Amino acid sequence: MGFLSNGIIEFGSYAKFAGRFFKTVFSPPYEFRQIVRHVDDFGAMSLPLISMVNFIMGLILALQSRPTMEKFGAAAWIPAMVTTSITKELGPVITALLVAGRVASGIGAELGSMKVTEQIDAMECSGVDPYNYLVTTRVLALTLLMPLLTLYAEFLGICGSFLAEYISSGVTLQYYYGQVVDALTFPRVLPGLIKTAGFGFAIAVVGSYKGFNTDSGTEGVGRATTSAVVLSSVWIILIDMVIVKLSVTFLGE
Repeated sequence: MGFLSNGIIEFGSYAKFAGRFFKTVFSPPYEFRQIVRHVDDFGAMSLPLISMVNFIMGLILALQSRPTMEKFGAAAWIPAMVTTSITKELGPVITALLVAGRVASGIGAELGSMKVTEQIDAMECSGVDPYNYLVTTRVLALTLLMPLLTLYAEFLGICGSFLAEYISSGVTLQYYYGQVVDALTFPRVLPGLIKTAGFGFAIAVVGSYKGFNTDSGTEGVGRATTSAVVLSSVWIILIDMVIVKLSVTFLGE
């Protein structure tokens, strides 16, 4: 019972912390420069790893699928199968987990360091709302950025699968492009993009919450960084499960 009650209290603290975002995001002052800076920072932190992993993921998926698909005489469906897998599930989730590892840890460490060095308290004393300046800008930036990163990652994954198919069967770019376009229907793409915004929101909120509630000392910053990555990854899986269930129920996809 103690574990359950602590979990409920912790969840309530997260909900209250996240709820403040919806109060501050529509209230001045609007820190547009900070939002743009965070979009640039988060993108720069994530792009190299996202590019490499998703390209290789698409290549491996096509290579591993070909022997099985050939046994059933369905090798022609590999472009559609790989595209559907990447856009519906693998691209959004893998990208979000990579961003969680890079961005959530960075947010937790940065805000945790500001917390233990009393910079956040100093901002409050000077009349600046630290939540609006430090948290709202990061949450909004990552929520807007995640769908763009996911589209980029999915494009690279499809490019990787084309390379694998070109090496294996000599398929032409025109044929592969036609198969990909036929597979990219609106109900298949939309849920993946919607949940990436939720992923970005969860990553930024968890990282910010851990940073704002860091214990004193460098050990506290380390714990905040680690727990931010772990908890944001868990929330990514939970959000993905909910969105998949809703998309199957209402869209049939």
